[in-house]
Amino acid sequence: MKIVTFNVNGIKARLPRLIEYLTEQQPDIVCLQELKSADEGLPTRDIEAAGYGAVWHGQKGFNGVAILARGTTPVERQKGLAGEPEDEHSRYIEAEVDGIVVASIYLPNGNPQPGPKFDYKLRWIDRLRARAQALLADERPTVLAGDYNVIPNDDDTFSVPAMASDALMQPESRAGYRSLVAQGWTDALRTRHPRGGVWTFWDYQAGAWQRDAGFRIDHLLLSPQAADRLVDAGVDKDYRGREKASDHAPTWVTLRDR
Repeated sequence: MKIVTFNVNGIKARLPRLIEYLTEQQPDIVCLQELKSADEGLPTRDIEAAGYGAVWHGQKGFNGVAILARGTTPVERQKGLAGEPEDEHSRYIEAEVDGIVVASIYLPNGNPQPGPKFDYKLRWIDRLRARAQALLADERPTVLAGDYNVIPNDDDTFSVPAMASDALMQPESRAGYRSLVAQGWTDALRTRHPRGGVWTFWDYQAGAWQRDAGFRIDHLLLSPQAADRLVDAGVDKDYRGREKASDHAPTWVTLRDR
């Protein structure tokens, strides 16, 4: 089973690239982020025509997450995270597909920092950690997939000095991510590529793609029951180089079937 996380950076603008990816790779589950569309404007017919059912949590112009499943429709379990009732950002959706619990996550960017956006980011990590702990307690194969907007380690970026002041690499951001993993989650990509140097994002500015000046912010965390089935993890990097591509590349994990 191939499970993918893919920040599409606007599903309407990237729809040809998304359909292309689904057709060529035929992943089993795809977690999308940054849809930038309200539910009523989402291209559901195109997704269905490609052979995928989906659950959506859209938002006009910003954020937005979804979970797609090949040949079936995910069973929705939860939208949003508890802890801040006034938070209307569409950043979390959770579903079940073929016995696996999957969450699509779009963690706040947090820039500029310090400031209210960074404070919101840290609170959101705390709320995610509370939900993650509850999921672990269920002792089921679970995958927390998404754009975490956290560069966990120095070797997860092309340049530590270039990112030093960014919210993605602040000590508080890293500590929040590491405390999440420390609950008992396995960082699939890190496990398969322990020396780092694997990027999932390349900015549109300053020729970042051409210079391979990227970093790793898209992560797939596996519960122990999912980690026991881990086969491989990687990045479909070539899709970042296609015409009118997202600034993220699809990032994936493969699990053995039950």
